[in-house]
Amino acid sequence: MHIHILGICGTFMGGIALLARALGHEVSGSDANVYPPMSTQLAAAGIEIRQGYAPEHLQPAPDWVVVGNAMTRGNPAVEYMLDADLPYISGPQWLAGHVLRGRWVLAVAGTHGKTTTSSLLAWILDQAGLSPGFLIGGVPENFGVSARLGDSNFFVVEADEYDTAFFDKRSKFVHYRPRTLIINNIEFDHADIFADLAMIQRQFHHLLRILPASGRLVAPTGEAAVEQVLQQGLWTPLETFSLHGPADWRGEAVKSDGSRFRVWHEGREVGEVAWDLLGRHNMANALAALAAAHHVGIAPEQGLEALAGFRNVKRRLELRGEVKGIRVYDDFAHHPTAIRTTLDGLRQRVGTARILAVLEPRSNTMRLGVHADQLAASLDGADQIFFYAPENLQWDPKPMIRELDGRALALDSVEQIIRRLTSLAQAGDHILVMSNGGFEGLHQRLLDALMQG
Repeated sequence: MHIHILGICGTFMGGIALLARALGHEVSGSDANVYPPMSTQLAAAGIEIRQGYAPEHLQPAPDWVVVGNAMTRGNPAVEYMLDADLPYISGPQWLAGHVLRGRWVLAVAGTHGKTTTSSLLAWILDQAGLSPGFLIGGVPENFGVSARLGDSNFFVVEADEYDTAFFDKRSKFVHYRPRTLIINNIEFDHADIFADLAMIQRQFHHLLRILPASGRLVAPTGEAAVEQVLQQGLWTPLETFSLHGPADWRGEAVKSDGSRFRVWHEGREVGEVAWDLLGRHNMANALAALAAAHHVGIAPEQGLEALAGFRNVKRRLELRGEVKGIRVYDDFAHHPTAIRTTLDGLRQRVGTARILAVLEPRSNTMRLGVHADQLAASLDGADQIFFYAPENLQWDPKPMIRELDGRALALDSVEQIIRRLTSLAQAGDHILVMSNGGFEGLHQRLLDALMQG
């Protein structure tokens, strides 16, 4: 069967492509934004990627068109697909029908931490010998790919609350029918499709309504938005985790940067973890993954052993290179909470060394300025801030720049950012680049410029 994927280089749709290929299908795809790491892993799998959305990409007609949620009416390929009456399906619906049916699905949902927690959970199951399948919105270093079918009944999926497709406005995660569900946190995001936090909470409530009574929900204590969802109805046993109070699973930092911490389960200390990740947010992610793994029978001690060998996901505080004592990191952070926690974790690791932060407001929510009044506080942990302000930015960054007391600049081109950084950076500095896109290849261009400077 020939499957053509529209939006194939998105993290989710790229995973769909890998799974379809593993099932023996012929797979091709189209995308307007082709950049690593998804483009490189698809190329390594021998999957043809076509630039843009020309109708010719759908000729001769594939057996199925799998439509990514970035596709809209007016897109040339979408219009051709509809006019030609080609069979089409959304990515989540294809996943549910062709991969997840009949399997024990472990889903990881929430505004932040989904990718890391999914990767942690898949790694714990893998190290326990369960050989799970998975689809993750990033590339875990331990696996080198974002998706695999696996050799067991278990499947870990990153469960996104974003809408499914232009023809299905439900959240993706309602298609997955999980037996084990993690909800890490809930905040307002995706302002292009949700009017307020209550609309997002309603989608999470819909997810809880399909969680079986024999399943398990793993959720944090002390998160008001999560607790409000639980109050709307819960028919499944709940296990809680916390870093700051009573819970079924509790963590406590041994080192302030979160690289070493202790874990308690039901009041019993089960062990200590030393790993490469930073920050309290990653400690919380680990607790959630341990709890979910325990639901399928993995002992806490076995889970802790796996955490010690975990390598982070690409684009999660990933060190891209070091030139002349200057370190350049790539991070996916694009929400004030994620920006703040990423900076906090790096600060705990580097102490008083200078952090130069670069932020691209690329997501729809960021471009709309929904979180504009929170950005200055989230960036306060950096010594210097370079804010990319392209012409299509729909809000004025000047008030945010003023709040940062002369430490911030708004620049309208990547070239300007690189010039400023190369003139300012010196040995011992840490340059943190935050974007959920390719950022015009800024990371490598910056490393090249530093080498030449």
